[in-house]
Amino acid sequence: MEHMDLMDKLSQKIDMLLQKYEALQKEYEEMKRELITCKAASEEKDKEIERLRDELAMKDLEVDEIIKKIESIVG
Repeated sequence: MEHMDLMDKLSQKIDMLLQKYEALQKEYEEMKRELITCKAASEEKDKEIERLRDELAMKDLEVDEIIKKIESIVG
């Protein structure tokens, strides 16, 4: 009889561990998907930052050209 009680307890513990494992597996997959989404968003933002830096550099060149024109006129 005592042997059966131990077997039942062991079986319950195993079931509980399996449930925890499955829950952790689901949480891991969800976090993995979230990480992929965050990485994609980060890459898009990096591209946007690079585009804005390029645009700013072009605007700086335009400003420099305008200043040179003004200086040549004022002279």
